[in-house]
Amino acid sequence: MAQDDPRTLVSTDWLAAHIKDPDLRILDASWYLPAEGRDPKAEYEAGHIPGARFFDIDEISDHRSDLPHMVPPVEKFMSRLRAMGVGDGHQVVIYDGAGLFSAARVWWLFKLMGQNDVAVLDGGLPKWQAEGRAVEDLPPVIRDRHMTVRRQNQMVKDVTQVSSVSKLGGACIVDARAADRFRGEAPEPREGMRSGHIPNSRNVPFSTLLNSDKTMKSPDELRAVFEAAGVDLSKPAITTCGSGVTAAVLCLAMERFGKTDYALYDGSWTEWGAFPTVPIATGEA
Repeated sequence: MAQDDPRTLVSTDWLAAHIKDPDLRILDASWYLPAEGRDPKAEYEAGHIPGARFFDIDEISDHRSDLPHMVPPVEKFMSRLRAMGVGDGHQVVIYDGAGLFSAARVWWLFKLMGQNDVAVLDGGLPKWQAEGRAVEDLPPVIRDRHMTVRRQNQMVKDVTQVSSVSKLGGACIVDARAADRFRGEAPEPREGMRSGHIPNSRNVPFSTLLNSDKTMKSPDELRAVFEAAGVDLSKPAITTCGSGVTAAVLCLAMERFGKTDYALYDGSWTEWGAFPTVPIATGEA
């Protein structure tokens, strides 16, 4: 079992012990690829961890962009969280219905907005339910709470910045997609995408960071996975994936073993793979 840290990852035992704390706020941040045919909001309404609010990754995003679930404007993030009753002085715990998948994206988003008292539930809702713990279908009682946001701009990168790093170095680009997609051997789930990876990036499929029960591996094991993939941990890291969701699992893993100089490429392959003027690579890194 991973060591509990209310700023990165907490166990189901930790959450059960703290679930009645007055300043705890639980968020269900479930999100699924369209091909999975799952409705995360409907699943939340049918049953969720007691007191949880639903965080809609697609709605709480920048709708001015054609790309999916890009980082929302600060004002939108603040207003949506206030409406959920989440704000200053709260300890936030985020989970998802896959185990450990999309919750890390919302953890990273909170970090980007300058919030530190936020953790992912290790193993998520599947582990919580497998242990016979309570779920409910009741809406939470909401009380407004102001949130002070201090956006950490260094934690997010755009296509121009990533293109420069790909050409000139200075940071290590780490791709969380499955190995066959990274190598360009499997089609992308979104139409119109070229196959392959950003030149000079390394591949750490997010699934290699998880145990069979979808809990996260120990910090030492996590570091070893990155090193085995050829990631130079002495350099800053930029994480990427299909659309900026599982890239955050890599960020969470790095934070767990003490590496904090990371950023996330928000457009990820949805942007890069459709951008006609940037190069792609195929095969092994």
